[in-house]
Amino acid sequence: MRIATWNVNSVTARLPRLLAWLESSGTDVLCLQEAKVAAEQFPVEPLRELGYEAAVNATGRWNGVAVISRVGLEDVVKGLPGGPEYEGLEEPRAVSATCGPVRVWSVYVPNGREVDHAHYAYKLQWFEALRAAVAGDAGGGRPFAVLGDYNVAPTDDDVYDVAAFEGLTHVTPAERAALAALRETGLTDVVPRPLKYDHPYTYWDYRQLCFPKNRGIRIDLVYGNEAFSTAVKDAYVDREERKGKGASDHAPVVVDLDV
Repeated sequence: MRIATWNVNSVTARLPRLLAWLESSGTDVLCLQEAKVAAEQFPVEPLRELGYEAAVNATGRWNGVAVISRVGLEDVVKGLPGGPEYEGLEEPRAVSATCGPVRVWSVYVPNGREVDHAHYAYKLQWFEALRAAVAGDAGGGRPFAVLGDYNVAPTDDDVYDVAAFEGLTHVTPAERAALAALRETGLTDVVPRPLKYDHPYTYWDYRQLCFPKNRGIRIDLVYGNEAFSTAVKDAYVDREERKGKGASDHAPVVVDLDV
């Protein structure tokens, strides 16, 4: 079984690449982030023609997540139970579903913006709500994983130059402590292998030639429980999909399971 996570940075802008990638990669389940469309505008029909169903939590604007599956889609939960609001709104940043033998969450963790910004406090609150919401599934006996854009680099090795992030979000002790608390529910970081270079970065800024210079960070993560992580046969960053015109600034992270 092949499961992936990908921040597509607009499903509308990336639709031809998304459909081609699903077909060529043989992915069974894709956790997608940053759809940037309302649910009624999500490309359900083109996906159905390829044999996929979609569970979508999206309202337009800058967020939106989905689980896309060709092996079943049951017990869908849209939103983060007990999750905080930001400026009076519950943002569409989480959706979960059971796909065949595996249960997954697709999450798009708040960016945080700046350390002294209200969005940073919201980010930490959102992490705490996520930890509480997934604890039951994490400790269960079936394969379970939380996949998505976490907007946190777990270690200094997951950043091309940690000095460049001094005083910025994505690398702060509080954000990394939130990741550690999530792992303590019974989850393991499934670290993918890079297809090029030494580090499995998943995001490269569009600016300043970051991708050609490999100035990346690893923020697209797969956190699986014991039943999931022990079933992993391979995991890699599909760096090729970050290349070329019209690419997202994130690359897919692919995990192969024997379940």
